[in-house]
Order: sequence, then structure tokens, then C-alpha cells
Amino acid sequence: MLDLVVRGATVVDGTGASARRADVGVQDGRIVAVGEVDDTATTEIAADGLMVTPGFVDPHTHYDAQLFWDSSASPSSVHGVTSVIGGNCGFTLAPLHAEDADYLRRMMAKVEGMPLAALERGVKWDWESFGEYLDRLDGNIAVNAGFLVGHCALRRYVMGSEAVGREATDQELAAMVRELHIAIDAGGLGFSTTLSKTHSDGDGQPVASRWASEAEVLALCAAVKDHDGTTLEGIIDGCLDQFDDDEIELFAKMSAAGQRPLNWNVLTVDSRVPERVPRQLSAWDRAAALGGRVVALTMPVLVPMNMSFLNFCGLFLLPGWGDVMDLPVAERMARLRDPETRAWMDARANSDEAGVFRRLADWKNYVLGDTYAPANEGLKGRTVADLAAERGTEPFATLLDVVIADDLRTILWPIAPDGDAASWELRKSVWEDGRAMLGGSDAGAHLDRMCGAPYTTRFLGDMLRGRQLVRIEDAVRMITSDPAQLFGLRDRGVLTPGAHADLAVFDPATIGAGPATLVADLPGGSARLTSDAIGMEHVFVNGVEIVAANASNGATPGTILRSGRDTKTVSTS
Repeated sequence: MLDLVVRGATVVDGTGASARRADVGVQDGRIVAVGEVDDTATTEIAADGLMVTPGFVDPHTHYDAQLFWDSSASPSSVHGVTSVIGGNCGFTLAPLHAEDADYLRRMMAKVEGMPLAALERGVKWDWESFGEYLDRLDGNIAVNAGFLVGHCALRRYVMGSEAVGREATDQELAAMVRELHIAIDAGGLGFSTTLSKTHSDGDGQPVASRWASEAEVLALCAAVKDHDGTTLEGIIDGCLDQFDDDEIELFAKMSAAGQRPLNWNVLTVDSRVPERVPRQLSAWDRAAALGGRVVALTMPVLVPMNMSFLNFCGLFLLPGWGDVMDLPVAERMARLRDPETRAWMDARANSDEAGVFRRLADWKNYVLGDTYAPANEGLKGRTVADLAAERGTEPFATLLDVVIADDLRTILWPIAPDGDAASWELRKSVWEDGRAMLGGSDAGAHLDRMCGAPYTTRFLGDMLRGRQLVRIEDAVRMITSDPAQLFGLRDRGVLTPGAHADLAVFDPATIGAGPATLVADLPGGSARLTSDAIGMEHVFVNGVEIVAANASNGATPGTILRSGRDTKTVSTS
């Protein structure tokens, strides 16, 4: 007798092979049969009309903290995600000296939008080594989770407060390399870093990794090649728009030094900037010339993001805007009332220097979300364009008038300007390009600003019933075996005999995601955006059900994905 049989489903196995009707048999956490299964099972699921695929693999998350208070990694798991990669962008919670916990908490709150109260109340911070951090999670999570070792934590662990402010000495660099080896020996999947100017710590200073020399970055990348089943991830300024020559060269040298693939986040596709795609993907070509491999992550959906003039968000990153947005609220409001300041901010937001953030300056296409002042009653759901026409004022001035009346609390939803047919055709070409891979959800981060976790179900729904830009077999491959192969995950991402029984069983007629909604369910009462799954009937991790009828059931069969044991080395050639 088997543990589980899913009977009569349409099987899409993650390899790109044609869909077929079959049964799937599971025993001891592994798939043992795909075809006609005569054996009975302890649990049998009648799956006529349903589709069964490998569980989805999300290659770019920040669940490093959330898993301590939310073992289900919500909402990713209800959207079919069974394996997540964390520790991205150079940000991890280990290694850690006890006296540095407050600094790391405040850094994560600033750069990754995790409420400080949740970090303080939802995490015990009772580890020192990277291995101890992994051990705290192992056996207590619903999904499989692997973590890169972040440059910022390494630097802080070795250099203390001087990690911010200067380059490392030779002795300090040697100590960082030594600690990285220790962390990877304990199961770290590799090394991640950020050199992006958008990343500042809780004190407003550049995060620790931004003070590193190129020699330091390359030495840490080189350490990774001494371990099986490892990888690299990095963020630089050009990731947000277009790389310059030096950035392409750096990424290529990082991958070549580590002899491991390097992935970066995130390639924005917009038909109005057609030159961006070939420029960004050329990093692969330069890396290949040096013996490396650089892979772009790109999202297959438009992720709605809310904005606010009160709390840190993308608006704060517009060129020069920090001079106003970083002021105390009363002073900020006074500046925002000033006509000269308004004109200056509008011009700066629309300048070439704004790069990809220029997208945020399309003021007329903002939708007003929650409002608070009596003067703004009834405005929720209206566009700034409509309101400006009604009032006879310019869109930016109209938006600021609403925001100021609310003491800056107004929730704003910019409408994505790149939802045109030409952009979607360009996206399709990127998805089919071996130099790019789907991902970049940032799940677990920017919790009250965006909700990228449901990209898997939204993408599948779009490919099944919407734009249908690629075959469903290829769509499934793109979110299962493709990321599994890039990270060298052993026996995951495919639905074949011998593979781990990570399964998603869903209704192809309805699979999708509900709207992003704000819920106050974080430790300390903080709020976050989440999204319900639609049509996700069952999700299994290592043969154990974790989701039934779009809801988590509390089971924790997930494992920590440790380098070497659960991963194999991926060639850069």
C-alpha cells in the first residue's frame, strides 16, 4: 500500500513534456510511479479535471525572519510554492553576535520593509553561527527553504560597527572568508551581496557590503567554489535599470571567481525602453567569455505596489526626493505645500537620472487607496487623472493636495505603465531566453507595500486562460525545474519517479490569485499585504499535505535545503 495516490489528473511534469492523464503514486516522501497506479493508498485523491505539477520553486525570497512566526511561508505556500530560496541581496540574520541583533533588525526593517515590531517580537534571535540559525528552522517549517550567506551579516560579525564606514583589512577579509566557509559547511547555499545605492541601514548609512572593495567581493565569491552545490546572488545599481560596462564586468568576474552561476534581481521589461533587455542580458555573454554564468530574474506578472508619502517606499528613492521625504512629517508637509518644491520634485522624478523609478512619476495614473480626512471622503478607488480633471488642477498637485489633507497617510496605487501588448510580447521573448529565469517575488519583504508571492498562480492562470503566451507545459517548467536546476536542487522541480513528492494539485479552470489585501496579522499587530489562492486544491511537501482547498493546515514537513546534501554543483559552462 502506498502513502498517497493522486488519480486521473492531467500531469504536467515540469520537464516541458506534453501533458498527459496519469496517476501519481507516493511512498515515504518520494514519487514512486507516474502512470497507471494499481496499488491502493492510505490517502487517495480523485483528480479528474485537476492538474498536478511539481511544487513551485521561488528563487528570490526574504522569508529569513517570517518563517519563525509563520511556518507556512504565507502566502507563497497556498500558491503552490514548495521550495524557497532566502538570504538574498546580502541580507541574512546570521552569523550574529548578540549585541548586533538590534542593528540587524533595524537594517532589515529599512532595506526589506519588515516591521521592526514583528522582528522584535516574532524572532528570538538566540543563535550565533549560521548553522545554529538553520537548526532553529529545521523541522519547523512547511516548505523547503535554502539560504545564501549574506555579505552584510558576515561583515558585521567580523568588523562590528566598523563594517559600515571603511574597507576591510587583509586580516578582516581573511576572517570573513573563514566565516563564509564555516557557514557553507553548515548548509549555506552560497554567497549573496548588494552594492546598490538603494540599500541603506537603519541609521541611514550605506549597508555594510557597500563599503567593500572589489577585491573583498571577489575573494568571498571565490570561497564558494570550494564547496559542492553552491551558488551566488548579487544586486548592483544597474539591476534597476541598465548596467554600465563596469557593472557587467564585475558580475562576470564574480561568477568566474566562484565558478558558480550568479543570479540577479530584477529585469524590468518595458516596450518603451527596448534597449534595456539586450543590455541587461549581455551580462550573461560577458560572463560566459570569462567562464562564468550570469542569469537575470524577471517577473512574469505585474506586481501591484502601493505607495505612501508617509512611510519609506520607492518614492523616497526618486533623485533628490530624500531631501524632502526624510524630513519630519510636519516639515515634510510644509515643503510639499510649496509650489517651487512641487515643481522641483516633479522635474526630478521625470528626469533621466530617475532611471527605472521614472515609472513612478506617471501621477495621473495613480489610483487612490485608503484615505482618512473628511475632505477626502469618497475618493478611494478614483484615479488622480479623473480627480485632476474635475478640480482643474495638475495631476501632481492634485495628488499632493489629497496626501497633505490625510497628513501623508493616503495609500496610493500606481497603475503599471508597461501592461501594453508590446511589453507582453517582449516579456515572452525574455522568458524563452536561456539568459533569464522567472522569479523575483521578494516574498517576505516589503510587507505593507507589495505582494509578489502569488506570481505563480497568477502566471499559470494567465497562460491557461488569459494571454496564453506560452504552452502550459513550458509555463510549469519555468517555475519548477528551471529554478531547481539553476540552484542544483536534488530531485526537485520535476514530477518523475524518484523525485521528492513536492506537488501542486489545482483546477486549471480557476487557478489564480485574489486581490492584494492589507491584514494586521504580524507580531506586534503590524500589517502586511497578502493574497488568497484560487483553485489550489492540494499542496504536498515531501509527501505530506500542507494546503487543502486554498488554505494551510499547519503541517511542517519542510526541510532546510543544505548545500552539498540537498544540492549539486551547477556548471557555469
